[in-house]
Amino acid sequence: MTLHASAVATLSGWVAPTPAQAALRDRYLAHLAAHPDGLAKACFPDHLTAGAIVVSPDGGAVLLNHHRKADAWLAFGGHLEPDDASLARGARRELVEESGLMSFDFDEEPLSLDEHAVEFCSDRGTVHHLDVRFLATAEPDAGHATSEESLDVRWWPVDALPATFDDMYVLIEVAVARVREAQSSSTPGGGSSRAAAE
Repeated sequence: MTLHASAVATLSGWVAPTPAQAALRDRYLAHLAAHPDGLAKACFPDHLTAGAIVVSPDGGAVLLNHHRKADAWLAFGGHLEPDDASLARGARRELVEESGLMSFDFDEEPLSLDEHAVEFCSDRGTVHHLDVRFLATAEPDAGHATSEESLDVRWWPVDALPATFDDMYVLIEVAVARVREAQSSSTPGGGSSRAAAE
């Protein structure tokens, strides 16, 4: 299955948690239907991207990177590559590259969608990233590192987050809620597909 087909299948099968998220899902699917290259960075002015937010297992802390170009504390993520097998695999690759984390759990069900304008992505002008975001969990003492794309990578208490964009606060809130919900109602063999880092 191609990455394009995999992305369509993932988004088509995703149950959006809110009407706003359902509208974004439909927007993404319409974009993919109109653009065979809709996941490539070269697709202008819109293309899909993928990323992950990392939360501690107790939901008390979040790992963020101080992105060099954006000059802001963000989740991990970026452009998809032709050899990414799926949106989840692309997000996982970006997470490893940007955080240096090698020990984490990764939920392959999308957590949320977000469309945002990016001014530094293309020489042609403003680009809209159609971002698909996934959830990873890791212990705060798991080793991490700063990549060339970041000024710093750091754990932050969820009740003492740094200044960042509104969509990041929303993403963190949704991620923490899912982690805490899983904690309170976890049963063996739950519904989400999880894979430990290799």
